[in-house]
Amino acid sequence: MPSFDIVSEFDQHEATNAVDQANREIQSRFDFKGVDASFRLEGDSVHLEAEVDFQLKQMLDVLRNRLIARGIDARCMNVKEPELSGVKARQTVTLKQGLDAAEAKDVVKRIKASKAKVQAQIQGEKVRVTGKKRDDLQGIMALLRSEEGPDLPLQFDNFRD
Repeated sequence: MPSFDIVSEFDQHEATNAVDQANREIQSRFDFKGVDASFRLEGDSVHLEAEVDFQLKQMLDVLRNRLIARGIDARCMNVKEPELSGVKARQTVTLKQGLDAAEAKDVVKRIKASKAKVQAQIQGEKVRVTGKKRDDLQGIMALLRSEEGPDLPLQFDNFRD
């Protein structure tokens, strides 16, 4: 029986490359000359550090563009509020992986509401969708990618025929 998994994950190596590229871009930009600004990746968190909060916003745009260029969906970014001190401004961006229970239930609810002849079941941090026809499964993929789908960075893997 054909099936596939719905997951929300990103390649950690690509995230490392994106942060390195963002650091290089910030160091070479004219508006950041002489400014102590940097990105630091620790696990699933990217720490931004600059002198003022306006620079943090610019750095956030650079990071978003670099992640997209490396194939990482920008919707996985969970941006926290900037922390402003007298000398430095800091901000943390968490790169979210995995579907939590509420998000997985929402995906299953959307699949069931489509009235397609498929079954969806939650398996940890992913949702397995099975059906008799490959076309039904591809219709579900199209539904979740469309505007009516959830606002989540979803990937479809482990497609079995």
